[in-house]
Amino acid sequence: MFGKRTSQSATQNQPAAAAKPVAAKPVATRLPPGVAPKPTAAQRGISPQSTAGPVGEAHRSEEYYITKGMIFGALIEAIDLSQLSRLDPESAREEIRDIVNEIISIKNLVMSISEQEDLLDDICNDVLGFGPLEPLLARDDIADIMVNGCNRTYIEVGGKIQLTNVRFKDNTQLMNICQRIVSQVGRRVDEASPICDARLLDGSRVNVIAPPLAIDGPTLTIRKFRREKLTLDQLVRYGSITAEGAEILKVIGRVRCNVVISGGTGSGKTTLLNCITNYIDDDERIITCEDAAELQLQQPHVVRLETRPPSLEGTGAITMRDLVRNCLRMRPERIIVGEVRGPEAIDLLQAMNTGHDGSMGTLHANSPREALSRIESMITMGGYSLPARTIREMLVSSIDVIIQAARLRDGSRRITHITEVTGLEGDVVTTQDLFVYEILGEDAQGRLVGRHRSTGIGRPRFWDRARYYNEEERLAAALDAAEIRDGARVLGG
Repeated sequence: MFGKRTSQSATQNQPAAAAKPVAAKPVATRLPPGVAPKPTAAQRGISPQSTAGPVGEAHRSEEYYITKGMIFGALIEAIDLSQLSRLDPESAREEIRDIVNEIISIKNLVMSISEQEDLLDDICNDVLGFGPLEPLLARDDIADIMVNGCNRTYIEVGGKIQLTNVRFKDNTQLMNICQRIVSQVGRRVDEASPICDARLLDGSRVNVIAPPLAIDGPTLTIRKFRREKLTLDQLVRYGSITAEGAEILKVIGRVRCNVVISGGTGSGKTTLLNCITNYIDDDERIITCEDAAELQLQQPHVVRLETRPPSLEGTGAITMRDLVRNCLRMRPERIIVGEVRGPEAIDLLQAMNTGHDGSMGTLHANSPREALSRIESMITMGGYSLPARTIREMLVSSIDVIIQAARLRDGSRRITHITEVTGLEGDVVTTQDLFVYEILGEDAQGRLVGRHRSTGIGRPRFWDRARYYNEEERLAAALDAAEIRDGARVLGG
């Protein structure tokens, strides 16, 4: 199967001591005599969850890494990587396991079954995947992976950051893995270009900052995406929003309100945007603009655009503003911007105000009021010398709803505001809250206790839009149910 192995098939009848650590057998070869087959997780006394995650895993000794390096070097000499790349991942993994088992047998290494299995998994991950990161990437309960140099790796689980025992051989191995990740999407990271935004194939967001900017070694941050796509109904079960609030968000997505989702880092803005876009009609043409493509829209007619960093010569960069402006020539019905962070804000507002109803975007802000101020600031910093009142008139005519997401101090994520932009009084943009989240205290375990409360608005500003799409009854039912539920809570004490 591999070029280097096939060329030595004539030596297969020689004594084992004289043979190279190379298998002269086809891919289907079984393990050599004396080497135990791979045990199942149950035989090893390990639960599936514990095999998936490294938290609490025994720390690797230096002797382990020396042995692994020796076997890895022999493996690289024995296989043809160009041939290996042509195999599917499972076949390639089995082929590597066969060769490593033979190397262990020929070199007479004394290892327990569990040690041998850990070594086999590590080497397969190094050759075919992302090395020590693979167990973390396989876990669906991890939201973020933060690698601070080769010796310290943190994860976020349930809104809390935990230190793991995952480590890399050295910063060189970590840098090689970073380069492998970013090269998958046609980007590069090295001393000449030490900052890079990229993504994994599943859409997970990746940021790498390398030396000399990162003093203690390459720093890798991965915002993981769940394999199971979250829905608004699931957010209701998690307590992020009430059933009535989720119903209103469904209506907002369906009736083509222009939406800005605001929140801090890790508050769930992109997840919420994905949830709301589930209620866009399938016959609408949607164009997404992102720095690193991570939105996971389910509609059939979606065009995904991604920015491009400059080349080594400092040319060829395609900015977010370039993408948004180009969108207007692509006959979009909705434009969705992954994150508004610069002068593209004015282009998005103009698109919202010129026939592209239902456009959406996210931005970093701590409240709906601050979100409006941030958009105004981004337009001003873009070099536009427009009067403040003109910018605010543009905001009022473009944005219909601001949805505020927050990650609270106990790690929980909540939708804290559903707010309408209602108009302009003097030079002040007026808003009204439809739903707000109130913190009431905390329980014995330190978890925050709160409630989502309807403000009693019975006829939102987008009521006529809901009527146009035959959704006014659904909207009225959700608003009435929220008022009844809040009234019952008050009467019940």
